[in-house]
Amino acid sequence: MTKVFLALWLGAVALIAQPAQNPAAIVLANDKLELTIGANGARFSRLVLRQGEPLSPLAAIGHFLALDGFGAPSAEEQAAGMPFHGEANHTTAKVTARQESGPVRSVTFELRLPLAQETLTRTVEIADGENVVYVSSDLASAIAIDRPVSWAEHATLGPPFLEPGQVTIDMPATRCRVRAEKAGSTGKLAYLKDFDWPMAPLTKGGFVNLLTVPVGERSLDLASCLLDPARKYAYVTALRADKQLIFGYVFRREDYPWLMSWMNYSGDARAARGIEFSTQPFDVSHRETVDAHEMFGAPTYKWLPAKSSMRTRFLFFYCPVPAGFTAVSDVLVEDGQVKIKDKSGIVVSLNARLGL
Repeated sequence: MTKVFLALWLGAVALIAQPAQNPAAIVLANDKLELTIGANGARFSRLVLRQGEPLSPLAAIGHFLALDGFGAPSAEEQAAGMPFHGEANHTTAKVTARQESGPVRSVTFELRLPLAQETLTRTVEIADGENVVYVSSDLASAIAIDRPVSWAEHATLGPPFLEPGQVTIDMPATRCRVRAEKAGSTGKLAYLKDFDWPMAPLTKGGFVNLLTVPVGERSLDLASCLLDPARKYAYVTALRADKQLIFGYVFRREDYPWLMSWMNYSGDARAARGIEFSTQPFDVSHRETVDAHEMFGAPTYKWLPAKSSMRTRFLFFYCPVPAGFTAVSDVLVEDGQVKIKDKSGIVVSLNARLGL
């Protein structure tokens, strides 16, 4: 770990860990949910139920877009002005369309990324009577060569939702790898060791279950997992069992084949559990994703063709669950619904008529 990289990484963490100061925030709401979207990169900064306890699952840094870059830039990119996690989350989003009434409310943002010479158009929708938010994004390249794209939806859970011993995170992951040594990491997890989700290898020997948020522990580690290639749709969920609440994402697996867990258990308000679904396994430079080429037989980068665009779509949900709902077994999108299945056989069905 070089001193330059150490300083860069620590500075970036300090930057993204600050709560967004965003007087131009937009609130998108229906009768079930209220979502606050900041102008800084169209960041999702707060999500609460309209009825019941106003407990947002999102951390202080919220859900932001890491584009076109995920993690530290190369030395040359940094010298050219490219920031940590790319330009998007440092860019003021321009509102180009807004629907404030009717059965479906929406807002469309445009983010121009001059260093990457890309333009992102993102539409967020919410329909009456639904506990679901839909997000569609189009990324257009202005350059005349193909390029590898780095795109992560940097979704992050935080306190008070992220209560040790009360939150369970799950996803349809297969093979995983612990991140190489990184500034500030504890080394609790054995660096660069592969494992099957959710049992990760410990440096001291043995394994730890990554489904849960530990009690009384201070640690910082990262691991990335390949989401099940057999699935059309992948998901990640966070179940707060004592509050009988569940939050989660569903997305097309071909858009985001990887999910990185950033486990920052600091024991205070800075605690975070990143559930970052992305085009690449780890938060590293474009050069490193291409040099790696593949992991577990799957590509570690995606191409954005010359003068072309690529489209992604995902949804997220937040809702109560009945007593006895303790462990997610599957999440499906079918017949205009999101169906969240518990291992006990309980199924929570949410209307999701706009689909994926």
